[in-house]
Amino acid sequence: MKAQDFRGKTIAFAGSGGLDSCTITRWLTDEGVRVICFTADLGQPDEEDTAAIRERMLLAGAADFVLLPCREAIAEAGLSVIQSQACYEGRYWNTTGIARCVLAKAMILEMQKRGLTIFSHGATGRGNDQVRFQLITNMLAPEFEVYAPWRDEEFLARFPGRSEMIDFCHDNGLSVSATKDKPYSTDANLLGLTHESGLLEALTTPAQFVKPVMGCYPTDAPDQAETFTVHFEQGRPVRINGAPVRLVEAIVQANAIGGKHGIGIGTHLVENRFVGIKSRGVYESPGIEILGTCYAFLLQLVLDRRARELFDQLSLLIAKQIYQGYWFDLATQMALQAVQRTAELATGTITVSAYKGTLSFVAADNAPHSLYCEENASMEGIGSYNHADSEGLLRVFGVSARVLATSGQIQREG
Repeated sequence: MKAQDFRGKTIAFAGSGGLDSCTITRWLTDEGVRVICFTADLGQPDEEDTAAIRERMLLAGAADFVLLPCREAIAEAGLSVIQSQACYEGRYWNTTGIARCVLAKAMILEMQKRGLTIFSHGATGRGNDQVRFQLITNMLAPEFEVYAPWRDEEFLARFPGRSEMIDFCHDNGLSVSATKDKPYSTDANLLGLTHESGLLEALTTPAQFVKPVMGCYPTDAPDQAETFTVHFEQGRPVRINGAPVRLVEAIVQANAIGGKHGIGIGTHLVENRFVGIKSRGVYESPGIEILGTCYAFLLQLVLDRRARELFDQLSLLIAKQIYQGYWFDLATQMALQAVQRTAELATGTITVSAYKGTLSFVAADNAPHSLYCEENASMEGIGSYNHADSEGLLRVFGVSARVLATSGQIQREG
């Protein structure tokens, strides 16, 4: 699709007020396209003045500006990530991937109210976001068209890189924070920040080249450890350090404490993008790292070995589904329903100690569904477990073990 296909029409554009958003909005407006800019309030820690975003987008030529209230939605989505332990290829908590799901859904619902049917975004042709926006729109509103300027040959010919976009904005009197020597780009929401591109594309650039927004690096954290206690009720954090909290506040407080101690700050990952190339990212997610780790400790108490094996498979599946933009499909919804059963059992109080980028287990209490029994686990002469009872069990196990040996399947030395 090309911009000329939409001349005289109105499109809904997902814009954040940054360089790409301002450039695309001005360029489309000059091409005769009416642009309505949609921005989501996702609790971005690096952008608290939404009025400034509105001003920039209107100055760029947007016919209207719509602010989508999404803080509660991003918090609920983040909780699902925590409950499913949906980390992608390591410790990336899918903070940007899940935010795209929240933004796209909210935008589509508002577009339907306004009778708009053309969804547009500023995601590049090399990244994951173009896939996420496309798939989510196709799933939730298959009747919509999706227009991506970064896949428009006319746009690419006019703006082969950031330098041309910066010059274009300056020539049109648009104030953008981007500069030609800006070392990397950042995407932010309540759950965390993603830093990539620029100098971060070189693997000789250390992760700590990034200036943290949500806290500090472990080397700059206090020399005194701090305990963090969270009580979960059926998988939801309802009290932090003894005080009742709603979900958004729980994440905000966890972000503050985690950031203070360098938890989840500067996570380096060279990951596999859905489009088939590898990319390098540096992530900040202090609150999700704390809450997610505490939840993991609670799961250790309530999952037996068969449930644990299934949960781990579901966790990997959900993490991949979020990353690739399949949050709303049947497979993800089926997996989330299974995970919800574990969340119903995840009630308990977990205390950890935060110190210079590390979290240490301190205590677990008030977990009515815990399978852990101190007496049965003890090596002391207490409890009802009789060591001699293992004799018959091991005889049964030994039958198959001996068969492996006598059948020649075990290679024995000498």
